[in-house]
Amino acid sequence: MGLFGFGKKKKKKPAKSCDLEGSLLEFGEGYLLTSEQIIKSKRFWDNKMIEPETLAYSKAHFQRNDEMGTKMRTMIFQKYSSKEQPWLVGDGQVNQFEVDKEEARNFARQWWDSDFQFTPPNGGSAQQTMEASEFEEWKEYAVMKAGEEQLRKLG
Repeated sequence: MGLFGFGKKKKKKPAKSCDLEGSLLEFGEGYLLTSEQIIKSKRFWDNKMIEPETLAYSKAHFQRNDEMGTKMRTMIFQKYSSKEQPWLVGDGQVNQFEVDKEEARNFARQWWDSDFQFTPPNGGSAQQTMEASEFEEWKEYAVMKAGEEQLRKLG
């Protein structure tokens, strides 16, 4: 080690993946959203329910009224609504949500600086933070309606 500590290397914080699509975000990047913010987006649900991984369930749900397709869509909703920890999302995903981007970016910085301990207001599962009726409305949309228009256009 040098006389003034010049030989010390600062430990670099590891990159983290976007919780929605996996792209790598370096220390301080991204936006921090709550589960409530994630599930309160028709655009998110419309995109999510016609992705290649979910398309078969949506087709079964809409075209054949298939109970298993509807159950799988319910499980997908539960995955996103029940997460207790905040969601780290990148630039490519944040525009799906109607959020204050500057605030979400500041929350992400606080999250990084706190070694991933910071939780934004209304953190926790969406069912815990939302009024029951509003939660049920979003669940109804995500499970029963999301992606229907897009699927119709696809043929």
